[in-house]
Amino acid sequence: MGTLVTFHAHPDDEAIATGGSMARAHAEGHRVVLVVATGGEHGEVPDDLAQGESLADRRRVETERSAAALGIDRIVWLGYTDSGMTGWGQNDHDHAFCQAELDEAAGRLATVLRDELADVLTIYDWHGNYGHPDHVQVHRVGCRAHELVADELPGLRVLEATMNRDELRRQMEMAREGGDGFGPEDDFDPDGPMDDGNPMGLPESELTLVVDVHAFVAQKRAAIAAHRSQVTDSSFFLQMPDEMFAVAFGREWYREQGLDEPPDRGPRPGWMFDA
Repeated sequence: MGTLVTFHAHPDDEAIATGGSMARAHAEGHRVVLVVATGGEHGEVPDDLAQGESLADRRRVETERSAAALGIDRIVWLGYTDSGMTGWGQNDHDHAFCQAELDEAAGRLATVLRDELADVLTIYDWHGNYGHPDHVQVHRVGCRAHELVADELPGLRVLEATMNRDELRRQMEMAREGGDGFGPEDDFDPDGPMDDGNPMGLPESELTLVVDVHAFVAQKRAAIAAHRSQVTDSSFFLQMPDEMFAVAFGREWYREQGLDEPPDRGPRPGWMFDA
């Protein structure tokens, strides 16, 4: 058995991006560790916060519920502050994750990787899937942490969790042809500019691995629902019929770092613990 360490920017990112893979790893007997960079302080603020309760407090509790749904063995909080979206004033705060000194943040993650004798590390693609400053920083910090532990963990596999832009476009076109809405907004365009001006995720030709998690979509959906402050009953995540949810989220997409051949042939079906 091995150890999977997933590195995410905010509470709830783990459920959406890698929830199925984490649940599958747990079901197969692997150890699953979640590392969260920030407390998600600049997310949606619910109306029912108790006196003295912060949004970060609430999101920690929700993350624990998500972890229970997915079978996560350990949660590690790196202790940085949510940077907010691109261009927000919070980007410049001293403790914002996007301002973190690279080697310091990578050192914190490297300590987890060493302690856990990690076999697999997931981060995000080069532009954080949609350009959020904290997601981009996850990529940078994750890559640097890998460099710091390379001699001690030479077999560590680094996978960039991302969205398959071409598949997302196909699913949206199929849903519209069938008269079904898809996504939070009908005019959402995966090829259009996201938070950093780049399109969503990566094109299919740049991906190397697709993981089948259809057997674990119920756990993934429960983990998403656990983040109640950010995902209400009206969210498209929870409104989608089970069949549509399975089609949309029954596969998770990765680009593996360090392959001998350039990733220009599209993703192959496989598993992150396969040789």
